[in-house]
Amino acid sequence: MDFTKRMGLPFIICAPSGTGKTTLIQKLCQEFPFSFSISCTTRAPRVGEIDGKDYYFLTKEQFEEKKDNGDFAEWACVHDNYYGTPLKPLQEQLDAGHDLLFDIDVQGAAQLSLSLPNAQFIFIHPPSLQVLEERLVNRCTDTPETIAKRLKNAHAEINASHWFDAWIVNNDLNEAYDALRSFYISCTLSPRLHKNLISTLLSQ
Repeated sequence: MDFTKRMGLPFIICAPSGTGKTTLIQKLCQEFPFSFSISCTTRAPRVGEIDGKDYYFLTKEQFEEKKDNGDFAEWACVHDNYYGTPLKPLQEQLDAGHDLLFDIDVQGAAQLSLSLPNAQFIFIHPPSLQVLEERLVNRCTDTPETIAKRLKNAHAEINASHWFDAWIVNNDLNEAYDALRSFYISCTLSPRLHKNLISTLLSQ
């Protein structure tokens, strides 16, 4: 009997731009076998993108029909284009025991909290807004106007992070990663993901 069999874990990570989230997620994916969902979008495919691999490319009418039918775990309209995560494939992967990693904004995470009841949510904080500004400036990829907008958004995102399950302050990358991987491992031990364990043990 395989006592390690469990439901998959939806693991949702949010952070302001410039906090180091992408690097932390890359390290986590190198160590653990996460699955990923394919999103739907109404924007036109970019060069090299393949329908069904990079995105499911839909018309606005197709997307709105799916949205109205409740087919999305979360969705948003960004720059006049819809983006959404189909719910059914997520549920199928979770039922098969695959852990799913989401790199998403706070608004999307709030929607996932309603559609994925077993999800765990972690917010990665910068050491301070001053340090965050320095990081954004030093990476030399944004204009001053864009940096100002990102800092404004960061303030709002941090203010909205109170409902998350865990917080990590990324002051030192190695320490932040140790905290992230430890939280992930602890989440996989949740009884909610091991619903059949007790009945299986007692039936032996």
